[in-house]
Amino acid sequence: MENAKFQVEVDPNEDTEWNDILRSHGIIPEKPPSPSAQLEEALDEAIKKAHDTRLDDLELAELEALEDEEDEDFLEQYKQKRMAEIRELSEKAKFGHVFPITKPEFNDEVTEASKKGDDGTWVLVHMSSQAALQSRLLAQLLSELAIKYPEIKICDIPARSAVENYPEKNCPTLIIYHQGNIVKQFITLTQLGGNATTLEDLEKVLVDTSIVSPKDRRLLVNQDDSGEEDNGRGKSLRFASRRPVNESDDDDFYD
Repeated sequence: MENAKFQVEVDPNEDTEWNDILRSHGIIPEKPPSPSAQLEEALDEAIKKAHDTRLDDLELAELEALEDEEDEDFLEQYKQKRMAEIRELSEKAKFGHVFPITKPEFNDEVTEASKKGDDGTWVLVHMSSQAALQSRLLAQLLSELAIKYPEIKICDIPARSAVENYPEKNCPTLIIYHQGNIVKQFITLTQLGGNATTLEDLEKVLVDTSIVSPKDRRLLVNQDDSGEEDNGRGKSLRFASRRPVNESDDDDFYD
């Protein structure tokens, strides 16, 4: 009698010993992972990540207050990390005021200065005009910004001194340099808030250009609600609804 061949129906989704044997020989495909198992794994990963980063935004004093609640070695690791960040910021904090410059000084004080340091230095240049209301406003705000963020170099140069016959209507012009290049520039304060521009608007620029972290505790938007009244607008930043203006190409004024 010849060997008979039997057709055996197999449900590849069943969890049976026979199916395991077939899968091990590649006869039927591996069973796809359960969606519920994938969701549980994603949830566990999210919980672990939230737990691992729960101390990231705390100050040293707040970390010390948690000594009885957190693992000692884990807490010490975060304290050392935070102290290293403070030391790094302190080493970079070497400016602290606005530097008046002339055209012959521009290359050294701005372009070359922005190349210094392992990661370069951020340099803000105000091309100013005392006859322009917005320029006087920006000068005041930049003085405050220089004190608050001493790791940023801020320079002021009269616009007509920097570029002969520079249009008065383009004042103030704010240019941001980093590693020898123009990263961003603003012609007047139209994009920032016009005559109502505030320090918070300039801080938004610092965040948008990655000069400071959005988690930086010095930012007005990250400070307690008690400081909102002085600012006059709360924590809301008004960039989204403002009408943009055309910016000139990112060409350096001085080769």
